[in-house]
Amino acid sequence: MSYQIAQINIARMLAPLDSVQMHGFVSRLDEINALAESAPGFVWRLKGDGNDATSLRPFEDDMMIVNMSVWESIDALHQFAFGSEHVALYRARADWFSKMEARPTCLWWVPAGHIPTVAEAKERLTTLWYRGITPLAFTFQKRFTPHEVEAYAAQHGD
Repeated sequence: MSYQIAQINIARMLAPLDSVQMHGFVSRLDEINALAESAPGFVWRLKGDGNDATSLRPFEDDMMIVNMSVWESIDALHQFAFGSEHVALYRARADWFSKMEARPTCLWWVPAGHIPTVAEAKERLTTLWYRGITPLAFTFQKRFTPHEVEAYAAQHGD
């Protein structure tokens, strides 16, 4: 079976999307989303109303926004996130988002062609928060291969 990498990241806005404070972020969304879609290894990204996912509020906190995508490999996702113009928004995140105590980003392997649901992504993120880094929910800093995920699932019944 072949796999692709899914990711969710969440952020708590410091102000409403239509505020002056959030303008620097909101004004670059279309550009950054187009950059993602044209990046090598891109497969899919979550969209709500319009061309981004900012209209979606899957968490109780109405200031929390979500971003999800699927990529052919961790390296392709990493290259986009930290080796493209996307990194400028990442570096400026403190201008728009509060620092989170819990990990805001989670990666996990999905069968090629599978599009994860927001509920699935929230479950993976919650797994990361409560069980820590495992082959089922991990980070760029501690990665697992699909083979390690299969072995872990067989051993733990997950």
